[in-house]
Amino acid sequence: MDIFRIIAEEKIKEAIRNGEFDDLPGAGKPLPPDDMDGVPEELRVSYRLLKNAGVIPEEMQLRKEMTTLGDLISACASGSEREKLQRELSIKKLRYQSIMSERGWQSTGAFAEYEDKLQQKLAEKE
Repeated sequence: MDIFRIIAEEKIKEAIRNGEFDDLPGAGKPLPPDDMDGVPEELRVSYRLLKNAGVIPEEMQLRKEMTTLGDLISACASGSEREKLQRELSIKKLRYQSIMSERGWQSTGAFAEYEDKLQQKLAEKE
């Protein structure tokens, strides 16, 4: 064992002896469901790091922008402006589809479920 692990374990044992963990909120209750259930196992750690840093993956940013563009298009009164927004939306959709096919996510059932949940969450925040 390295020295840091030994020190950490001793601090934890000391905290347990002092009763510092006795009245923690949620003690004895099951953990909340993982919000990364739909994300492939090999990407979860990197997604958590990005999330904690306040950065979102490119595909999530694209989904957010596509939702915003869709709302703008539906509210747009000008035909030329609507066409411009539609072209921009098409470019973002193509990029999104490219990313998803590169990762092989479009063929998985988990991706479809995750994509639907993501779209609902983005629509709620907008």
